[in-house]
Order: sequence, then structure tokens, then C-alpha cells
Amino acid sequence: MPSHESPELVDLFTTYTAGPGSIGSHLTRAAVEHGSADPLIVATSADFALYPGDGRPPTVEGFRLSTRGFKELAGVSHLGPAVATLVQLREKYADFGWRAEAERLLREVERSRAANSAELWRETIAVEAYRGREQAIADMVDYACAVTARYLRAGLADDPYLNSRTLREDYLEGGPCGQLPVPVNQMMIATFFLAGLDISHRILRWFSTQKIDWARAMVVIAGQQGRPTAGVTWNTSSVATMILGASEYQLPLERLYMAPHAPTFATPVDGDLAEVAALEEPLRRIWFNTRATVELGEVMFDGYPRYAPGQLKAPDVADPAVAEISEMPVIHGPDDWRAMTTRLRMVLEDPRQLLSGCVTDFAVRQLVEAGNDPAKVVVPGLDGVTYPTGL
Repeated sequence: MPSHESPELVDLFTTYTAGPGSIGSHLTRAAVEHGSADPLIVATSADFALYPGDGRPPTVEGFRLSTRGFKELAGVSHLGPAVATLVQLREKYADFGWRAEAERLLREVERSRAANSAELWRETIAVEAYRGREQAIADMVDYACAVTARYLRAGLADDPYLNSRTLREDYLEGGPCGQLPVPVNQMMIATFFLAGLDISHRILRWFSTQKIDWARAMVVIAGQQGRPTAGVTWNTSSVATMILGASEYQLPLERLYMAPHAPTFATPVDGDLAEVAALEEPLRRIWFNTRATVELGEVMFDGYPRYAPGQLKAPDVADPAVAEISEMPVIHGPDDWRAMTTRLRMVLEDPRQLLSGCVTDFAVRQLVEAGNDPAKVVVPGLDGVTYPTGL
């Protein structure tokens, strides 16, 4: 023991706090045993696991690695940031490599446009949640590639044209006096929404078959979600959004814990759930250790104001005077382009956010209200929009 420590007082510390034999650990073990029959839901970056309780075997449902069409849609939705990156290289950093990168992006855009078709989306990618919208998606992709190629060619022909003003005015926002029939900003929202629609539809359906008692359910969102700084709060986790929607918003928020340092399991191969099953005990211990400490508050400080978790009130950017926000703004409907475009900016600027999750909560809420029927959901930037082809 270091010479500056008191062995007696250190032993007092470890009696309650440290080690498997501590009083605190005793409390955790008692809580785990008491709640052994309660269902535990664990979400990793790629899968959901449900531990029904009482030693029954877990079940697992993947949601990211099995997402058909996700990469294809992401390639299109990322055209905006890709072109903006070229502008930043040229304008801010005077990096002459921007030209070679622009030529490379142009080649890939043209290859993608040539490969795109309604048949590709209907027969090869074949996403159930997109059924009936394949032609509209193909038209949107064709249009996005066409207007991107046109902007890149203009910049390659005239270097000064590739700047932040023309990026916003001529490309992202639709051009002066609406020269572009559909702004690229709307296309980005549509692609992000479609990705969230598919994942949410499948996960809501899976959860509905599990017959979970949401009042007793315990939830741990474990490990890294997206970029290292993102998805670590209720309001910034698209996974939390899906779980809350699956419960039809019955799951009490105080039973959902974000645990970025909790152990995770690899996606099971060939139905082997051994690693998933082995993690049930440590994951239950994490949930109950947190819960047991939380419950001391009522025992120790009854009569004082209690902590009541709740989602922060979403700011409303309908007022054009609102210039700054710290949380995702409320979306009033599928035509609320100011709110949705503001969300595009926020997921870039706020390191807590998941880039692909900017409208997932809106997709989830529509699905819940529509009985999880994607055909009854309005996809902003796609439904009711005509993307001209052959430009």
C-alpha cells in the first residue's frame, strides 16, 4: 500500500465500494436475483438480443448488417457532403487535389446512374418496405446523379464556380428561382428516411412477435453506436428511438440505459448463440447495478424533488428568427423542409448525433401510427414528388 494511504480508511472504502465481496456488490446480486424473471433487451451496433428471463434462451435479430439497400442509398445521400468536401478542399485548404477527386466522383456518379433502374430496386435490392416505390426511388437516384454530374462538370470547366455559394444556391437548394425541380436537400432527406423506414419496419415487426411486458422490460444499449462521439443519449440514439417506438412509447425511459462501455457480442454465425447467452449475466448485472444505486435516492432523500427522466422538448424552428438549437427540432409534417434541412445541418455539426439518424424518429412515429405499414407512411422528398429523368 502507498505510504500516503491509511489502511484503515481504505478498508472502509473497499467495504462498500470495491470488489465482489463489497456491500454494494451484495446489493447488486440481490437486485439481479429479484429481477431474474424480467425481460432484458440488449442492443449492439448491429443486433438486438432479447433475454426473456428465468434462464430461457435468448433470441437475436440483426438490423444493420442485414439492411438491404442501405449502402446504395447512403452512396446517394452522401453526394451532398461529398460535393461539399470538394468545395472545402478548393476554397478553404487550396488543395489542388480537389480536381482529381472531383473527376473520380464524377466517374462513379456516372457508373451508378448507368446501373440504376427500377428493376434493380425491385428485383435485386428488393426491400420489402420499399415495395411499390421502386420506380420512384430509381427516378430519384437518376435525378440525383444527373444534377450532381452537371454541377461537377461546371466546376471542372470553371474552377471558381465550385464554391460554397453555388453549392448551396445552385445544387443543394435548387438554384435561383427553383431552376432544379427538386432540391438535393430533399433528396438527402428522402434517402435517410428510407433507410430508417426499412430498419424500423423490420425491428418493430420483430418486437411485436416477442410479447414483451414493457413495464418490466430492462434495456441496455451497449457499445459504440456510429461515430465514437455519437448516440450516447436517449435523444441522439436511433436505436433508442426504435425501441421506444416498438413499445408504442410505453417503455419508461428510466428503464433504458445507454452503456457505451458495456460488453457486446458479435453477430451470431449459423445460429450459434453461445456468446450471446454467455453475456446475459454480466449485462443483467450492469443494468441492476445501475438500477440499485438509482433506487437509493428514494430511500435516502424521500421528500425532496425526484429526478424524472423525460425527452427534452424539441425546439421549433418554424420561427425564422430561431438561429441556434441544441437538440433536434420538431418536424411538423412531411413538408416541413426547414426543420428537416436544419436536422441535416445538425447531424453534421453535433458530434453526439448519428449521421444516418436525422429523421429516423419521424419514420418510427409514422410507422407506429400506421400500424407498421410502410405503404401508409409518407416519405418526405419522395412521395408526391416527381423527379424528372433523362437530364
